[in-house]
Amino acid sequence: MRREDFNRLCQSLPHTSHVVQWGGADVWKVGDEGQAKVFAIGMGDGGSGDWLEVSFKCSRMSFDVLMDAPGFRPAPYLASRGMIWLQRTSQESMIDDAFKAYLRESYRLASLNLTKACQRRLRLNRTTAERS
Repeated sequence: MRREDFNRLCQSLPHTSHVVQWGGADVWKVGDEGQAKVFAIGMGDGGSGDWLEVSFKCSRMSFDVLMDAPGFRPAPYLASRGMIWLQRTSQESMIDDAFKAYLRESYRLASLNLTKACQRRLRLNRTTAERS
C-alpha cells in the first residue's frame, strides 16, 4: 500500500487525526482532543517511499488467521505486549482493496475503546435505535 493511499483512506474516516512520530511513522487515531485511540500506523519501507508496512488493530479471529500468513506478522512492540495488532509487511497474500476492509475494522475496534460519552458526542457506534 502506498503512503498516499493509506493516508487518504485513514483521513476519509470520521473523527480521525494524524501525527507523524516514532521515526517518521504516520499514526492515525480516532476520537477527539480529549481522547483518541490509535487504529493504524504506517511505516515507510526505507527505500522508494512507496510501500508502507502497516500495523493495525484486529479481532482475535483475524489475528489467528493472518498472523502466519505470508505478508503478515504480529505487530512488533504492540503484539508482544498482549495487544491484538498485526503488521502487513507485503502484498503477498492480500491486495490493497481487500486490506482496506481491515483498516476500516481497525478504526471501528479502536473507536469502541473510547468512552461511551465520547462515542455519543462523536456519533460513533450508534445502535439502530439511536440512529432513528
